[in-house]
Parts: sequence; C-alpha cells; structure tokens
Amino acid sequence: MSETETENPHAAVVNKAARAMTRASLLVTPPAVLACIAVFSIVFGLHGFLGSLVGGVLAMLASLSTLGLMKLGAGQDPAFVMMTALGGYIIKLIVLFGALTVLKGVGVLHPLSLGITMIVAILVAAAVEFAAFRRTKIPAIIPAGS
Repeated sequence: MSETETENPHAAVVNKAARAMTRASLLVTPPAVLACIAVFSIVFGLHGFLGSLVGGVLAMLASLSTLGLMKLGAGQDPAFVMMTALGGYIIKLIVLFGALTVLKGVGVLHPLSLGITMIVAILVAAAVEFAAFRRTKIPAIIPAGS
C-alpha cells in the first residue's frame, strides 16, 4: 500500500476505478478503431487508412489522458482534483482542436475517415469506461477512520 493510500482512503477507491476503466477501455477501444481502419481502408484506400489511423490514435490518447489525470489526482485534495480535471479537459480540447486544425490541410488524410473514427473511438471508450465504473465495487461513503 502506498503512502498516499494510507493518508487518504479515497485514493484507493479512485485508483481501483481508474484501473478498471483503463483496462476496459484498452480491451474494447482498439478493436473498434481497427474495425474503422479496415472499413475506411477498403472504402477510401490509403487515404482512408491514414485518416482513420490518425483519428483513432488521437481519440485513444485523449481517452487515456483523462484516465491518467484521474490516477494522478487520486490522493489529492478535492479542490486540486477539480482543478486538474477541468484544466486537463480544457487542455485536451485545445490540443485536439489544434491537432485537427493542423491536420485539416494534410491531403493524404481522408477527413471523413479521421472524424468518424475519432467519434467512434471516443464514444466506445466513454461507454466502456462508464460500464466499468458501474461494475467496479467501490463504496459510496468512505468512513473517515478507514
């Protein structure tokens, strides 16, 4: 048991949820991205393959960065956790919009393949992370003496 978990009983609970959500996301999201890559490769050729590949990678990195922030803030003060969550969300959006703006002019990437793959990956990751969180047995109330 780490020092953080002994000082803050909430850290163990948050880390348990984050591990379950990460595991579920890594099991389900890559196959969904691979399915998109296969479909768009067949339909649009190399441009579809590259667009779908880049979209899938961007979406998976965005999803995993959220889970990483969750683990980072697990043992922190609630105000710091909220600041980290909101700041991380804003930074992630800025980075994604920046990446998409830069990639807009790249001719070898099929934009529809990139966009649809991103949407699929983000929705699949969010759904399986939610399902994993719901399945994880964590207490709703953690007594202060625990």
